Amino acid sequence: MTADTAQSLARLAAELVDHRFKGLPPDADGLTVAELAGQRRNLFTGGFATPVLALSAERLEHNLKLMETYAARHGLAFAPHGKTSMAPQLFQRQIEHGAWGITLAVPHQVRVARAFGTRRVFLANELVDAAALRWIASALDADPDFELICYVDSVRGVELMDAAVRDAGATRPVDVVVELAAGEGARTGVRTETECAAVADAVAGTRTLRLVGVAGYEGEVPKADTERVTAWLRRLVALAADFDKAGRFAGLDEIVVSAGGSAWFDAVAEVFAQIPELSLPVLKLLRSGAYVSHDDGHYRKLTPFNRVPEEGALEPAFRLWTQVVSRPSAEQAFVNAGKRDAAYDLDLPFAQVIRRGGAERPATGVSVTALSDQHAWLATTPEADLEVGDWVGLGLSHPCTSFDKWQLIPVAEADGTVVDYVRTFF
Repeated sequence: MTADTAQSLARLAAELVDHRFKGLPPDADGLTVAELAGQRRNLFTGGFATPVLALSAERLEHNLKLMETYAARHGLAFAPHGKTSMAPQLFQRQIEHGAWGITLAVPHQVRVARAFGTRRVFLANELVDAAALRWIASALDADPDFELICYVDSVRGVELMDAAVRDAGATRPVDVVVELAAGEGARTGVRTETECAAVADAVAGTRTLRLVGVAGYEGEVPKADTERVTAWLRRLVALAADFDKAGRFAGLDEIVVSAGGSAWFDAVAEVFAQIPELSLPVLKLLRSGAYVSHDDGHYRKLTPFNRVPEEGALEPAFRLWTQVVSRPSAEQAFVNAGKRDAAYDLDLPFAQVIRRGGAERPATGVSVTALSDQHAWLATTPEADLEVGDWVGLGLSHPCTSFDKWQLIPVAEADGTVVDYVRTFF
């Protein structure tokens, strides 16, 4: 950890706990985050107010270690997508677990990462905003240890980048990779190899940009399955080889080839293992980010570890604790968390456990059927033992829209002891 990072994280620990942070004990107002963490309060008996989102300390550490060993086993560099959490403490823990750097999506996120000393950033997006480019150019010039790579996918985009960086008077070029689209109808990226070459030619025609590789996101492959994803990844590798043969990477120390969301990183590992020998070493950069918390829905169903179980298994680390506030009938109940608190863009939350009087049991016969702004609608069968005042623990789907609803998240051990707090910046 650099001195700058340590100082920035220390400032987070010195932040005061108050009304800004939902779910935290009201009697903790005025304490610093470090002081509250030092009290090691219990999530269930220490004054926390429902709803409250918690991260499992043990599962978080398990997931960090698992992806560290996975990347090493497959010869991959790892730049996990930090936009999932936007939590500098988790950025640092990922780096301590071997990450090459952090992947981000928009300039604001880069500013957050830089404020906490992140040295390497892969910006998995096109960047054409002049104000943001001026800031990035100045950040690169101010710190020779700062590395940033971003996408380009059009000649027009290259022209806009070149103009902004030239206007900034930058002395260091901005490193770029040509983004290969995942297919017709996919998201951003160049659709054909001929167009990729035109974009690369445009980069070569500037002094402000430097082509360092190729990249893309296989999660956008239409009707994705193993065959289609693998075919696209082979196109990406072939594009890197063609660019290298054409001398487009002359003068570099390494060639960047990057892909990898959280659903198909086994395919990425398999295809990247077959990258032919090029004129320079290849940085095989995986960017999966949702693993850090994993989830109980979308990624739990899609994780590559389901396809290759001998590699290990990620564990869902989030649980949203809610309280039953209304039980209007034998078939229905309401808890006090809704769209403001729970991810719902892909799947509704899952009722998992019920706590009453310090005892915890499975949420048998309880399911979430809908979300209002501040309520979850529960359907209950005759076997459900549920009453007003009970705590209901909900599993969540899609971490990308879980972290952004909570600015300070307790990290709790299995017995409920809260050992840390994770600060997010969205």
